[in-house]
Amino acid sequence: MDYRVLLYYHYTTIEDPAAFSQAHLAACKEIGLKGRILVATEGINGTVSGTVEQTNAYIAMMEADPLFDGIVFKIDEVEGHAFKKMHVRPRPELVNLGLDEDVNPLELTGRHLSPEDFLAEMQREDTVVLDVRNTYEYDVGHFRGAIRPDVQNFRDTPEWVRENRELFEGKNVLTYCTGGIRCEKFSGWMKREGFGDVGQLHGGVATYGKDEKTKGQLWDGKMYVFDERLTVPINHVEHVIVGRDHFDGTPCERYINCASPDCNKQILASEENEAKHLGGCTMACTTDPRNRYIVRHNLSEEQVAAAIEALKETAK
Repeated sequence: MDYRVLLYYHYTTIEDPAAFSQAHLAACKEIGLKGRILVATEGINGTVSGTVEQTNAYIAMMEADPLFDGIVFKIDEVEGHAFKKMHVRPRPELVNLGLDEDVNPLELTGRHLSPEDFLAEMQREDTVVLDVRNTYEYDVGHFRGAIRPDVQNFRDTPEWVRENRELFEGKNVLTYCTGGIRCEKFSGWMKREGFGDVGQLHGGVATYGKDEKTKGQLWDGKMYVFDERLTVPINHVEHVIVGRDHFDGTPCERYINCASPDCNKQILASEENEAKHLGGCTMACTTDPRNRYIVRHNLSEEQVAAAIEALKETAK
């Protein structure tokens, strides 16, 4: 394949994130990359796509900057760009845990575990595995037996853990996320909260899925990614589908955005069910006058009316 996706983060001190973002955007555009990069005083977090030559140029540029000494890139081979545009945006922080006192992972973080060590520790009787991603990420794929916090946003996870402290006390706690950046802070927060033995999957699931020794074992489903691919395979030994279609509960790994611009919720849905519901996740979204599915497929008023009537009949 001629294209690659780079996933990376690096905690460091960037004095002026706004000025850095502007200059970095110009550099990325000059190279020809597309993607999404966040910059904060605490560091950088990005996913970019480009040709092998372009991504090599970006890696060389970053590695030549002392600010990013030791930066690690996760690399996926792809058939084309995974983004439509190039964005570099300054943010107050890379990871929002909603804490009164933030955690500096350069000073406090959990044990870094290699994929091989993570796999071994997952199978210990005293281990609990905590998924610190969003629920829609968990729903399409996760480590077997991992705890799914009942939260809508990552920043709500600390409070959920406090309320369910008994699940983790006295246990060997393992945390994981897509590329590792959320775990760097969250595992540090858990240690600060008094949970003694806390480990994290170093490099995240993205690294685990490429490890030759583990081959992605004990991962079920696919991994959600924040680009146009949406999901990628991880387990190279067996593939177990855990995602369920939003409409009928059948096995599904196809994510779509609700066609209502005011909703835009991500749901798992087959092409058949997406068409049946005109891309809406509820009847209100299906009948939204600005329904994007209707516009995209250039459906006539008669076709829309027939589809809505069929849904009403089914609901009786």
